[in-house]
Amino acid sequence: MKKIQSQLLIDELEAATRQCITEVTYLKAADPALLLDQPAPGKWSVIQVIEHLNSYDRYYLLAIERSMQNDKPATEYFKPGWLGSYFTELMKPTDDGRVVNKMQAPSGHRPPPHLDAFPVINSFIEQQHYFLELLEKARAKDIGSIRVPISLAKFIRLKLGDTFGFLVAHKRRHFIQIRNTIAAVHDARGRYQSILPVA
Repeated sequence: MKKIQSQLLIDELEAATRQCITEVTYLKAADPALLLDQPAPGKWSVIQVIEHLNSYDRYYLLAIERSMQNDKPATEYFKPGWLGSYFTELMKPTDDGRVVNKMQAPSGHRPPPHLDAFPVINSFIEQQHYFLELLEKARAKDIGSIRVPISLAKFIRLKLGDTFGFLVAHKRRHFIQIRNTIAAVHDARGRYQSILPVA
């Protein structure tokens, strides 16, 4: 795995997280019925997708904070681990904005069908600001030596830098799903109007 400048990696992750906050903030002005509408039987609504992301952050943000009690100082370069890189690559959309690796969500991260739109959105925004705080704290840490247990099998621990990268790739993946869901719901209603900024 190629080494990456630690501070540059954090810069990129912060920029991607701020973009997610911006896009979800646009959704607060949308018709809640649109956000709760499933494009087809068994397909998630926009709010279900966001709640799926919330479920990951509810676990990982606390796990990251606990792991960062390690006070080993920052290093200039971060070398991704093979397992962290594998998980991140599985999640990442392609450069032209497509999701090619379809996968089923683990049972603990499947959202319920009936949700209240705006509390889910507000929770997501709050968690992303918390995520930004953790990224800032990580600037002073060795993101290669700190390990974070994954939610599916806590005996598997990823490097902190890989954990951050995986979570951001996961969000990017599902924001493509959100855009596609909005388009599908609008199409089913016989009209289309973009409610998100151009990616």
